[in-house]
Amino acid sequence: MKIQVRYFASLREALGAAEAVEMPVGSSVAALRDVLLALGGRHKELLARGRAVRMALDQTLCDESALLSDGVEVAFFPPVTGG
Repeated sequence: MKIQVRYFASLREALGAAEAVEMPVGSSVAALRDVLLALGGRHKELLARGRAVRMALDQTLCDESALLSDGVEVAFFPPVTGG
């Protein structure tokens, strides 16, 4: 399956706006995050499990258990605080 990954805010500044990732059928957002972590470098640093990162599947907030389907968009972004 082809998954469109988008990054926002500070993640976008460090990783770029978007990238496409091939995933096996039946994969979850957690599996996608593992693939991105395996890229190493800034991906490993900024998407690490200990970091506060929010995720959205087709523009709806989700957790890592959400299942992917072909052509979906997964967005990663830092939590936003207001003042």
